[in-house]
Amino acid sequence: MEVGNTTTVTSFVLLGLSNNPQVQAVLFVLLLGIYLLTLMGNLTMLLVIRTDSHLHTPMYFFLSHLSFMDAFYSSVIVPKLLENLLSKWKTISPLECFTQISLVIFSGATEACLLSVMAYDRFQAVCHPLLYVVAMNKKVCIGLVGTSWAIGMGTSLINSILLAQQHFCGPNLVRSFACELPPVLLLTCSDPYISVVSILTTLAVLGFGTLVLLLGSYTRIIMTALGINSSMGRSKIFSTCSSHFLVVTIFYGSGVFRYMTPASGSALEQVLSMQYSVVTPLLNPLIYSLKNQEVKAALRRVFTRKPRLTF
Repeated sequence: MEVGNTTTVTSFVLLGLSNNPQVQAVLFVLLLGIYLLTLMGNLTMLLVIRTDSHLHTPMYFFLSHLSFMDAFYSSVIVPKLLENLLSKWKTISPLECFTQISLVIFSGATEACLLSVMAYDRFQAVCHPLLYVVAMNKKVCIGLVGTSWAIGMGTSLINSILLAQQHFCGPNLVRSFACELPPVLLLTCSDPYISVVSILTTLAVLGFGTLVLLLGSYTRIIMTALGINSSMGRSKIFSTCSSHFLVVTIFYGSGVFRYMTPASGSALEQVLSMQYSVVTPLLNPLIYSLKNQEVKAALRRVFTRKPRLTF
């Protein structure tokens, strides 16, 4: 659509992962399998936590929201990616693109907050066990989760409004397999200064803020664990918290680096994007289930429970 001597982009083209039809076919099968496993793993975690009374604790309440967010996050990215792998024209409308960006920011911000909340929960359980029930009561848990969702929504709304004010007149080639803020901002014909400042502020306040809370919580947990005389007690603490720390490392290691480096469409950026948007949602339920004896026991109880016959 022309406006004066300028044009407005009516669609974006996602360059994707490869233009080779054979490679695209392999990627489609691989990513479809990963997506189905991601949904199955996270929805299974939700089912088990919901139905097994032994897991009705603050830690698993937070984990259920993390599992939902992982399934949601993956569903924002992968279906469109699969569609493009089968399509000759890998186009996406500006509205779809901006919506995807908004949902990606919401998912990432909410998950960062949830990971911090889970670290705080473990800090209370390990460092203040006698006050844990009081400190992490139902009202507090709901408030922490609600705050995480509210921060995610607010962050997404602010950055989406600023992005919508940008003017795109061409080119329209997004050097990524999905609409993400850094590569899309490279295409703007207007000054993206405010949007860049907004996303950097978000990373500084939210990203590094939650990271400081995470590192502070885990530092206190490690110090407390090292002060315990019982080797069994130390082992239990490290076993429980190692799962959380592994998830945090994967999430922050790829996500923060992806948004802190200038967008260029390089292979490394594609790998990092794939890591936190496709692989991490798959790994989270596996990490928590394989390394957690309580979850494995709950899985056995749920799937070996005999149905009750009523007449």
